[in-house]
Amino acid sequence: MHISKWKKAGILVLAMALSLSALAGCSGSGGEASSSAAADQPAAESTAEPAAEPAETAGDDAGATQFDGAEIQFMIDKDAVMDGHNAVFAAMEEKFGIKTAIEVRMGGGEGDNIIKTRLASGDIPDVFVYNTGALLQAISPADYLLDLTDYAWAKDFEDTYVAAASVDGRLYGVPTGFSEMGGVLYNKKTYEELGLEIPKTWEEFKANCQAAKDAGKVGIIGAYKDDWTTQLIFLADEYNVVAGDPNFPADFTANKAKYATHEFALRSWQKLSEGAEFLNEDAMATTHDVAIQMLATGDGIHYPMLSGHLSTVQQNYPEAINDIGVMGIPGDNADDMGATVWMPGGFYANKNPSNLAAVETWLEFYTTQECWDIYAEKIQPPGPYVIKGLKLPDDVYPGVKDIQAYFDAGKTALALEFASPVKGASAPQICQAVGSGLTTAEDGAKQYDADVEKQAIQLNLAGW
Repeated sequence: MHISKWKKAGILVLAMALSLSALAGCSGSGGEASSSAAADQPAAESTAEPAAEPAETAGDDAGATQFDGAEIQFMIDKDAVMDGHNAVFAAMEEKFGIKTAIEVRMGGGEGDNIIKTRLASGDIPDVFVYNTGALLQAISPADYLLDLTDYAWAKDFEDTYVAAASVDGRLYGVPTGFSEMGGVLYNKKTYEELGLEIPKTWEEFKANCQAAKDAGKVGIIGAYKDDWTTQLIFLADEYNVVAGDPNFPADFTANKAKYATHEFALRSWQKLSEGAEFLNEDAMATTHDVAIQMLATGDGIHYPMLSGHLSTVQQNYPEAINDIGVMGIPGDNADDMGATVWMPGGFYANKNPSNLAAVETWLEFYTTQECWDIYAEKIQPPGPYVIKGLKLPDDVYPGVKDIQAYFDAGKTALALEFASPVKGASAPQICQAVGSGLTTAEDGAKQYDADVEKQAIQLNLAGW
């Protein structure tokens, strides 16, 4: 299943689109591409090694004419909003003389297959956008992609991003945008009206939900007509799972841990089930768009959702954006409050590009403050950067500042899909049944364990 709710709001950000598609159904970004010039030689046969430093640094004025006439072939999802990137491309052409020729492609599983085919045939552009996380392993990056591990400008990437954009300890991706946090969007204004404090535990969170319910408001907004929204409590609880058992992602991948029998993993399903009593009565008929409206107006106090949808609030209810905060899914340990994060996709370079020095400079520019300041003039960042030292705009959404605090405190964990290739395609439907009280947490966990087994066997993973 593919989440495409961004398109309704008209504010799809490239990085968000990639992470949302990963959340929705574990299909890679990609698609049928229009014709464009390809690299001169098949990437699979390349023996080129990256230099320790790019030939020309992004801050060197001499680079303004060095690459005059150079053209980077760049492939991106056709649904990505290009305002920010087009501004960056124009700046690179003026600064370095590098032109960027854009090739668009479809998204979803079909596009994923086309990327794999074009990589294998050597017909891949100089730079393209693809997923980070488990799906990256499936395209054999060591065979086809430029290894970025030893570039000095890659040393400042956040560890969580490096983990998501690396395979076998080698880094291949440059961040395409911003991180996203899975958790709870909440109405700060309503919190103040009811005299509530940010909960430190799940029990305190439920108490806040009850207080909202007693005041005639919805404690947890359910948008279950759009079943992809039902997964958030389950998936965004990963920080608490890993806090209880750091080995869970590896054990889950190796078929040594099951949701139904693992203490901390089962707790995620229990939280989803316990939230049912605080849902709006019409949750099964409520859409995501209506849920955003309820949150913005204060009719509902909590909406489990990805933080990128702060942009949806800004787009549709700009007067309410300063009232919306973001918190992680509370755990059971008041001394360990953290958050689960989704990483942006990556810019990946052909291992044997048409102009290596120009590609290096192109990629490096996307790691600079100058680049992202240009980008932010067109599109407000809906989440923190994943490159250390980069500063967000002063007028960033208050909710993004909430997320940044988790990063600053070192209290983040990657969503499971960035640590394991094992995902269940039926998660939305199972979560919908558990979250609405139709299925018990225990039965839902068993169903999900059976669901992921099908995919693990298809992937021929060891231990399954």
